[in-house]
Amino acid sequence: MRIRISWPSGEAFATLQDTDTARRLLAALPISSRASTWGEEVYFETEVEAVLDAEARQVVDPGAVCFWVEGRSLALPFGPTPVSQGDECRLVTEVNVLGALEGDARVLATVQGGDAIEVELAPDEE
Repeated sequence: MRIRISWPSGEAFATLQDTDTARRLLAALPISSRASTWGEEVYFETEVEAVLDAEARQVVDPGAVCFWVEGRSLALPFGPTPVSQGDECRLVTEVNVLGALEGDARVLATVQGGDAIEVELAPDEE
């Protein structure tokens, strides 16, 4: 399944894997929230509740679509965070990886803290 994540200055599309957390996220769409940033990561709260998957990780690839269980938030890293070692994308805790952004994840650099952010099914998935 594909989702569209949009904010005032841009948008990104992502493909999600078939996981329990991804299904919970899809069931909650559309989602409206406010963006926060932490280094080169955008995250925002959702109403989704989930538990950590057995495959949960703290270091992920740039552009990974992650679910931060403790914060009930989607986390979208595109570069180093304050806890990264070198250029890695290290999140504050382990997260469930739901899928990946399509294209260049650096488009997320245009998201500003406090921006309105929307997540919905991509138009061709409706």
